[in-house]
Amino acid sequence: MKNIDKNSLENAYRLYESDDIDSIEIGTIRGLQQIHKYLFDNLYDFAGEIRKKNISKGTFRFANSLYLNEIMLKIEQMPENSFEEIIAKYVEMNIAHPFMEGNGRAMRIWLDMILRKRLKKVLNWQYIDKFLYLQAMERSPVNDLEIRILLSSNLTYKINDREIIFKGIEQSYYYEGYEKE
Repeated sequence: MKNIDKNSLENAYRLYESDDIDSIEIGTIRGLQQIHKYLFDNLYDFAGEIRKKNISKGTFRFANSLYLNEIMLKIEQMPENSFEEIIAKYVEMNIAHPFMEGNGRAMRIWLDMILRKRLKKVLNWQYIDKFLYLQAMERSPVNDLEIRILLSSNLTYKINDREIIFKGIEQSYYYEGYEKE
């Protein structure tokens, strides 16, 4: 595991262990920026900052940086009253991909915070297969049914279970290609 990844993972653990997570805004752009800054502060000079350059992954181009602030304001205003609405918001934020690096790791924490607040549930990420998750996310801009089904079958009411939270963080880093040594 690269130093940035190891340090960021330690920051993610600390976010929960220190209860700093309780000071993060839930479901907002500012909240997502707070998470990103917490994870990557002193690791990336752009930690918590909305990107000003265009980025892509494979053949997929994320939201154009010229329109990113307006897009994110619209995403922030999306409703969060049901699992379907929350996942729609998560998918739109993934399409926006507001940071130069570290979007997935920050957004999965952001998603769990919304689920916890609105539905009193979190995802048990350790049981969500990396390949199936990444495929479903790749197809989600066209149709989010696949990602909704995959995630809904792994919801749990154990919102304060330390093992579920920390195994979820580790799985989130694994999705990005990082494994603990």
